Amino acid sequence: MLNFELDQEQKMLTDAIGRLANERMRKVSRDADEEGHIPPEVAQAGWDLGLLPTGIPEAYGGFGEYSVTTNVLAIEELAFGDLAIAAHILSPNNVAIPLLLCGTEAQKEAHLPLFCEGTMPHVTAAMQEPGLQYDARNLKTTAVLADNQYTLNGKKSLVPLADTAETFLIYANEDGRTQAFFVPADAAGLTVGEREKLMGLKALPTFTLTLDNVQVPVVNRLGGDAGIDIGLILNHSRVALGAAAVGLARAGFEYARDYAKQRIQFGEPIAHRQSIAFMLAEMAIDIDGARMMVWEATWLLDQGKDATKETAVMKHFADDMAVRVADQALQILGGYGYIREYPVELWLRNARGFVQWDGLVIV
Repeated sequence: MLNFELDQEQKMLTDAIGRLANERMRKVSRDADEEGHIPPEVAQAGWDLGLLPTGIPEAYGGFGEYSVTTNVLAIEELAFGDLAIAAHILSPNNVAIPLLLCGTEAQKEAHLPLFCEGTMPHVTAAMQEPGLQYDARNLKTTAVLADNQYTLNGKKSLVPLADTAETFLIYANEDGRTQAFFVPADAAGLTVGEREKLMGLKALPTFTLTLDNVQVPVVNRLGGDAGIDIGLILNHSRVALGAAAVGLARAGFEYARDYAKQRIQFGEPIAHRQSIAFMLAEMAIDIDGARMMVWEATWLLDQGKDATKETAVMKHFADDMAVRVADQALQILGGYGYIREYPVELWLRNARGFVQWDGLVIV
């Protein structure tokens, strides 16, 4: 049976992230979006909370065991503060979580301690591809094995923090099956392109990545001979993205609700108007519904059960919900909602990206 009560550790963690979100992330989010730069001290403050190390077993330098539930609770709070900053803080998860889920013992021993240090490791993952009909289960980037070497060819997009990465986890199609490979940044044939100019997440640096006959040894394939379970990795990615959508939508709802209570027209707050009150009610229902779907899928994953259907349905609903709620928040603010001095237009731009993201940005 699902339990909706947070334990003491989860309550302490979400409270700490909530303080970071309100006291630091919100204060810099507008400037970060305008300038395309996240203050390093804010990203470091998020890393200092130790969310990822607490999910890594002690045998690899961490402090505990990975809990999907705890992870999504934290992600919702981070996204409530700012989605781009949250994605920056959580970027190492894109490597660490697939490694926890599918890595060999030798790979875990070699790589997981990097995620338990005081500074954020310079690693990132590349799954998404440019163009139409992107499908994580049928990638256009190829991996061909010959003489204990894989040759990778293809192009990736939306690779976060690629310009500073020292190691990439790159997903490719090997004989019709998606696999992942550790590739050093200085590998011959690996080129980081120009920074992408995005509609949303403007504070998060993302890049294209070109692979031209990049050679990697066979031992660099995540999971060794067994390879990876791409479905499992996608399920974990989707619940994380769903939690982020809930956090962003909650930010928009709470801002619009508070504005409607304070905005006086014709002698009373606009929140007293039936049209505004009903819109706020619909927003709250949508957010709670999406959160329940995220938690259901999360609970199944923590139980070791298949959650493919639940994560797929949840992500479809959460993608639409985030845009709908952000747009309603903008409508409640009226003309002010369209002005960049107010945060709701930023949330609407960021929300529009969820439908494009699958298997990246946040895991």
